[in-house]
Amino acid sequence: MATLALYTTVYPGVEMYLADWYRSLRRQTDRDCRLWIGLDTLSVESAKEAMGGDPDAIWVPGRSGDSPAMIRQRAWAQMVESHDEVVLVDSDDIMHATRIATARAMLGANDLVGCALRLVDERGSSLDMTFTLPPNMPPEGVFPRTNAFGLSNTALRSNVLRRCLPIPAEATLVDWFLSTRAWLLGARLAFGARVEMDYRQHRANMARVLAPFHEQQVIQDTERVRQHFRLVRASPLEDAIPNRVAELERAAADVDAFYKGVVLRPEVLVRYLRAINELSSPSLWWSWVASPLLRHLWTTGKEVT
Repeated sequence: MATLALYTTVYPGVEMYLADWYRSLRRQTDRDCRLWIGLDTLSVESAKEAMGGDPDAIWVPGRSGDSPAMIRQRAWAQMVESHDEVVLVDSDDIMHATRIATARAMLGANDLVGCALRLVDERGSSLDMTFTLPPNMPPEGVFPRTNAFGLSNTALRSNVLRRCLPIPAEATLVDWFLSTRAWLLGARLAFGARVEMDYRQHRANMARVLAPFHEQQVIQDTERVRQHFRLVRASPLEDAIPNRVAELERAAADVDAFYKGVVLRPEVLVRYLRAINELSSPSLWWSWVASPLLRHLWTTGKEVT
């Protein structure tokens, strides 16, 4: 059996959710894995206290001045040398009992896998909505414009994760950088429709998936997406698939056009927000930035009549 590692990061503000997370860890049907925990300015002692237990973990402490990306890069670079597979989960979310078992099974024939998430509120109560791929969309169709492989619902083979590293220290959208590079390399992707995680919706979420979207959020998210494309393009992969690189370039150009045609034009941004909020929800991550469905708005500034 392949050796498997489970990774999460803990940070100030997550303490109120760690007991739920730890209980979900202890309920796993597959416990044959090694737990790794990155420490983002949180101590081992405070993490254990918040969890209400003492997990048998390899703790990876952050260093002064570390960005969140640097903490993950340090942990993952060690993990790929000692494990065949890596499962990623966020410590503010809740694993269903078969999360690890399902990830292990899916990695038997794939390199990068994701699972559907049930949206829950801050207290963990269901919002009766599921984050998953749109009907008939293959996992490759997510890229390069959006993402469905987050740090809470993804697992990878270590030989692919190794090829996707390093993560730039300044990367904000670490999950998207990682999955985009795997896609560029032609990794075998799979996405399971079965829900294996509860995805907690709270004010600290960087990426909303539920409307309504707001003006300041779209402005900030556009800059995050522009940075994402800058970083991916600044770290070319020698063995990337050429036509996928070309797709990436077109997507990056569209986001730049969106920035100029919508974000810098307040009157157009108002119309764009009205239109994007009328689309179905929940959305794939970052799909509200330069939506191809609303290309007429961010290329002409006009609504279709």
